[in-house]
Amino acid sequence: MNLAAYFLDHNLESRPDKVALLYEDEQYTFAEMYRWSCRFGNRLRDLGVREEDRVLFALEDVPAFAAAWFGAARIGGVITMMNPLVPEKDWSYYLAYTRARVLVTTRAFAEANRGAVAARVRQGLRLCVVDDPVEQATLSGMAETCAFGDTVDDDAAVWLFSSGSTGDPKACIHSSGDFVFNTEHYARQVLGLRESDRTLSVPKLFFGYATGTNLMFPWAVGATACLFRERATPETVLEKIRVFSPTILTNVPTMIHRMLEHADAATTDLSSIRLVLSAGEALPAELYRRWVERTGVEILDGIGSAELFHIYISNRPGDVRIGTLGRLVPGYDARIVGADELPVPLGEIGTLWVRGPSNAIGYHQDRARSRATFRGEWTTTGDQFRVDADGYYVYCGRADDLIKVGGVYVAPTEVENCLLTHPAVREVAVVGFLRDGLMLTAAVVVTAGASQDEHLAASIQEHVKQRLSPHKYPRVVRFAEVLPRNDRAKVARSVLRRQIEAQDAAGDIGLDLRC
Repeated sequence: MNLAAYFLDHNLESRPDKVALLYEDEQYTFAEMYRWSCRFGNRLRDLGVREEDRVLFALEDVPAFAAAWFGAARIGGVITMMNPLVPEKDWSYYLAYTRARVLVTTRAFAEANRGAVAARVRQGLRLCVVDDPVEQATLSGMAETCAFGDTVDDDAAVWLFSSGSTGDPKACIHSSGDFVFNTEHYARQVLGLRESDRTLSVPKLFFGYATGTNLMFPWAVGATACLFRERATPETVLEKIRVFSPTILTNVPTMIHRMLEHADAATTDLSSIRLVLSAGEALPAELYRRWVERTGVEILDGIGSAELFHIYISNRPGDVRIGTLGRLVPGYDARIVGADELPVPLGEIGTLWVRGPSNAIGYHQDRARSRATFRGEWTTTGDQFRVDADGYYVYCGRADDLIKVGGVYVAPTEVENCLLTHPAVREVAVVGFLRDGLMLTAAVVVTAGASQDEHLAASIQEHVKQRLSPHKYPRVVRFAEVLPRNDRAKVARSVLRRQIEAQDAAGDIGLDLRC
C-alpha cells in the first residue's frame, strides 16, 4: 500500500495528460505531477529519508507542496505538516516535536525563522528549500522514476495535528489505510466527486480538512485541484472563483459569512459551484439560508477531526437538513453517551463517540491522552450532540463549552444561532465566565454597523428572551471589532473567556471589548 500509488499514479493509466493542478497561470498534468513527485522522492532519499522518517512541510499552497508531499509518501516517509505563518517559537516546537529528518520549506520561511531552523540543523536536520535555485537545479537532475518504499497500509503515513485548544498541538498518527477508507466512503459515496470536478479550498493544505478535499480527494477520481498561495480573504477567494471556476468549494462558516458581506459577492459569477463544504465550526442556520438565497448552492455541513482524519458525519447533496450536521458517513458508527459513558435516550444531549477504520493510532508522545481518547475501536470526541429518530445529528458544542447557568445547561451554539437572526449582529460568540463564583453567559458581538451602546445590548438580550427559554439570554453583552480565531479558523473561546473575566475582575463593565 502506498498513498502515491492510490491517489496519483493510477491516473497515468487513463488520463496522463489531463490537468491535475491549476495555480495562477500555470497548469500541470497528472503525468507531470507524477514525474515531479518522483524527483522529490529521489531527492528526499538523497537527504537521508528512509521509511518511517518524518518529513515536515512548512509551505504555502504551491504546486511544489503537492509534488513533494507525494514524493515523501512514495518513499515511505511520514508526512507532518505545519502552518508556516506561525511565530518562530512554534517553529521550534514543531521541529523539536516531530524530530523531522528533512524540512521542506521556502527561502522566505527559512530566513524568517532562522534561529529555530539553525538549532535543529545543528542536530542533523536537512533542508529542502523548494524555491532555492541550487535546490531546483538539483531536483531537475533527479530521475523521473522512483521506487516505492517498503510500506503497508498499517504503517504510519501522516501525522495530523489537533487544533491545540488546550496546550500545544499534538499529532494524531495515521496509517495509509485511514486515508483510503475515508476517500472511498466520504469523497466518493457522500460527495459524489467526479473527474470533471475542480476543487478550491479556503483552508490551506497543511490542515487535514484541505489536504483531503483539495489534494487527495480530487486526484483519487481524476479531478483537478486549484491552489493559491495568498492568505484567504473574501477578495482573494472571490477572485479565485472567477479565475478557476471551481465546482467544489471547501469553506468554513466565517468565510462564508465574509463572502456574503463583501461588495464583490453581488457581481461575482458563482454558477460553476455545485457544492460548498463546511466544517471546522458550527454553521448557523441563518447563514445557510442567506447563502442559498444568494447562490442557490447547497452547503454540506459536516464534522470531522484530526483523530479520524476527515468528515464522518455530513449532510448530503439533495438531503440537507438545516440546523443539523446530517447523517453518519457510510462505514462509521456513533453513539451518544452521558457522564457514566452509557448511551443517553434518543434526543438527549451527550458526548459523541465515533468508530471507523480511519481512527488514528494515537497521539505522539502522549500516552495518557491517547488512552483517554481512543477506547478500542471508539474515539471519544468531546463534542456534545443529540440525534433524532431519523439519524440526523445536531451539534450542541464542545463539552467544555456548555454553560451551566442556575443548574441548567445552555448550549452556546443555540444562543449564537438565535442572535444571528438579529439585524445588527454580524458575528457572535457566547461564552461562560465566573463572577463571584457564579457562572454567567456573555455574548461577544461583532455588529453590522449599528451603534454599540446599552440600547443595542438590551435589544440583543431581549431578542433571545423572546425566542428561547428565558434562562438562555446572555447576562452580559460585549462588542468586538473581530472574534479571535486559531489557525483552523475556529473561535478561540478560551481567549474571550479570559479577557471577559479579567475585565470583570477589574470592575470594567464597559461594553467595548477589543480582541
